[in-house]
Amino acid sequence: MENNELLRRAEDLLARCLRSGAVTHTGFLTPAERYEIERWAAHTPDCAAVFDGGRPECERTVCFFLPEWQEAESFDPAESLRAIRITAHFGSPGHRDYMGALLGMGIGREWLGDIWVAENVAYIFCLPSVLRHLLSIEKVGRCGVTAEELALSAVPAPERKVRQKSFSVQSLRLDAVVGGMFNLSRTEAARQISAGNVSINYQESLKTDFAVKEGDIVSLRGAGKGRVTGTGGTSRKGRLFVYAEIYQ
Repeated sequence: MENNELLRRAEDLLARCLRSGAVTHTGFLTPAERYEIERWAAHTPDCAAVFDGGRPECERTVCFFLPEWQEAESFDPAESLRAIRITAHFGSPGHRDYMGALLGMGIGREWLGDIWVAENVAYIFCLPSVLRHLLSIEKVGRCGVTAEELALSAVPAPERKVRQKSFSVQSLRLDAVVGGMFNLSRTEAARQISAGNVSINYQESLKTDFAVKEGDIVSLRGAGKGRVTGTGGTSRKGRLFVYAEIYQ
């Protein structure tokens, strides 16, 4: 979704929320779309936005706009989100198989949240309006399947495999951090940045000297992504140690 369209939609939902005094919400957002709305919301008066995808580990989230009387602490997103468990029989379909089957049912991607696959079982987050349709699914790939609704709290957290990484840099410039995280020379890291292959927090960055900070998600097209988990200490040559986890 183009940024202008995304933010126009957010403005409309916020206006409806403030006018009606009722919660409004987007469909499921990509991490990049969420980041855009978060930046916009931070500078928009009377905007109380809460993001939730069903579980804290979810990457795709829905933005809920809260009216003035609604406190974020008392808002329960479980009333507006659902989860199902799909069990495959005599096979183990992959993420792509589930995605193809769901989209093939005519369900738009914005109605679907994360899809977590574990062996012959998949957990899928969705909006209530498509729940019944999703529960009618009978086949994924070549496998027959059965589906059942599941409480959000009953969905097991996914096992995220990460590889710990540490390296040293002269400064927390993007080219230096990308080089350290993905085993590239600084020259090659700068070339990848200039080519538009690097993103920070799911936003493309073309600035080699962009200042990276703890908690940032750094992605390199074709190589994966990881998170900067911390910094601390210096080498004998005065270089700063950086710690990261690379998603497997």
